[in-house]
Amino acid sequence: MIRDLPLKGMGVVVTRPAHQAQPLAKLIGSAGGEAILFPVLEILDAANLSQLNELIARLDEFDVAIFISPNAVSKAIQLIRARRQLPPQMVIAAIGKGSKNALERCGITQVIVPEAQFDSEGLLALPQFQNMHGRRVVIFRGEGGREFLGEALVSRGATLEYAECYRRAMPDTDATPLLHRWARGEIHAITVTSSESLHNLFELLGQSGQQWLRKTPLFVPHERIAEAARGMGLVQAIVTPPGDEGLITGLSEWAKHRKS
Repeated sequence: MIRDLPLKGMGVVVTRPAHQAQPLAKLIGSAGGEAILFPVLEILDAANLSQLNELIARLDEFDVAIFISPNAVSKAIQLIRARRQLPPQMVIAAIGKGSKNALERCGITQVIVPEAQFDSEGLLALPQFQNMHGRRVVIFRGEGGREFLGEALVSRGATLEYAECYRRAMPDTDATPLLHRWARGEIHAITVTSSESLHNLFELLGQSGQQWLRKTPLFVPHERIAEAARGMGLVQAIVTPPGDEGLITGLSEWAKHRKS
């Protein structure tokens, strides 16, 4: 997929949580770039595990389980398998490829996933989710997640419960080394994969870092993140195809045009 080392000589900031950064970092390295890790999200256990375990004990009540993110998969499946197996008749769905891949790594291969638009809207467009009358759905997600998917399913007749299996926090990170690298001209692009990560990055950088951020191309996998970036004055927000491969494709195409 990657030829001619399109990112040679370029530093690319990866803002993913530390435990999820390596796959993208390796792809950046394979394209000749340097991945600069600066995690802006920390994934913690849910605050109320007893409530989550109570829901897991009665998973047989549900017809459909939807996993919002790879973090939801890793946290939920670990807790579920410590107590039981997933009900064999349960339909498993995921918002995007990352969650689908995480489920497959857990041995769950029959997963419904959008075909093109990898978000709540994409999942809701699938024929399996049009008439939800009488269907009981559980959504595995982080605390305080977006309500759009759940509200749409309820409006289509579903009975819904949320299983909040992790919480997100902003790490206590010193941005000074990153700012020094910016000042030395070593940072050429930034990758951000959620709106919350974007806001955390903006806050962690402080006023001086925000000036550097405004001058640096920002690569995001969804238009919704790009809109949030533009609202913060970050006009160089570039939307890429989804997933790590999509980010690398977008970065590589930009780098080739930049060098031409």
